[in-house]
Order: sequence, then structure tokens, then C-alpha cells
Amino acid sequence: MSNLLSGLITSKTRIRILMRLFLNPARQAYVRELASEFGMSPSQVKEELNQLKAAGLVSDEKHGRQINFRANTDHTLFPELQSMVKKALGMDRILDSIIDRLGDLELAFLMDDYAEGKDTGIIDLGLVGRIRQDNLADIVRKTEAHIGRRIRTLVLTQEEFESLAPSLAQRPSFVLFRREAAPSVPGQPIRAAGK
Repeated sequence: MSNLLSGLITSKTRIRILMRLFLNPARQAYVRELASEFGMSPSQVKEELNQLKAAGLVSDEKHGRQINFRANTDHTLFPELQSMVKKALGMDRILDSIIDRLGDLELAFLMDDYAEGKDTGIIDLGLVGRIRQDNLADIVRKTEAHIGRRIRTLVLTQEEFESLAPSLAQRPSFVLFRREAAPSVPGQPIRAAGK
């Protein structure tokens, strides 16, 4: 678990919930889904969610018999907590590296598990633009060693990105960086995560 968050929050379950909901605040989760993902009882997860809700950090919404939870983006601490989650997962390092050294980067986005806020240890990263391949392998290797996670990259030109738009729209994705006037990820809001 992240030293950054565990130094402030003693409950490992609460840290996992924050990481799951705050990395991509557009995603939501329900109690049994989180319990299954964390290998815990639903009652343990529900107790932590209730405490986070009481603090105003998460909100809930009922859909039929199911209650979905998500990060409360209106909370005054939301930007700071999201920044801490990104740092804990190494997203800040990835962004700094790719923006500075990859050439003409138009768009960088997370795909699949990390886009859903799931810390599985393998980060799927989509990059669109004229990318310097010689720097990419070095950046990936150094960043992986620093953050303790594996990074898989999908490098696309603008044309390739546009032709793959229908299949990319079927996968969870979350924009990390978007140059102004750059393409958006199909099916996703144009909202860059920023640093």
C-alpha cells in the first residue's frame, strides 16, 4: 500500500477505497463489487464507506436496490486527495516523464483497470502523437522501477487513434494529459486529469 496515504490514514481498506474512487472520479462502485475486489466482507467495506460518506468525501446514489458510491468532487479536499492518490500510484511521475521527453504528445490516457481505479500493478497507457520511441523504452523502464508497477503502452498516430475509436470506446479510459485541440478518447468526457 502507499506510504504516502498510509502515513495519514490507518485503515488499509479506507486507503484502497480512496484509491479506487479518487483516481477516476467519473467511476462509481457498489459495496459487493469492492468487497469482492478487496477480498473482504461487504460489512467491512460498508462500514468504511459510511465513514467516508459521513466525512463528505464520498457520495452515494441508489439505482434500484443497489447503492453506488463515488468520490465527492465538490468536497474542498477533493483536489488534494486526488493528487495524493495519483502520487501514490505514480501517475505524477508518468506524466512528468512522458510530457517532457516523448516528443509531440497529443493525448495520454489510462485504459482498463487503472481507468476504473483498480490498482492491479499493470498500468495500460495509451499515447497519441509523434512519439520518440527511443525515449519511450527508457522512460517506461525508469518509471516502472520508481513506482513499482508495470507499464504497457499503446502508441498511436492521430490516424490510428481515429480508426481505433470504436474499439477504444468499449474500454474504460481516463485522460491523463490532453494538449489543447487534441483528440478526445471515444466515449469519454474531455476532462484532463492534470498534474
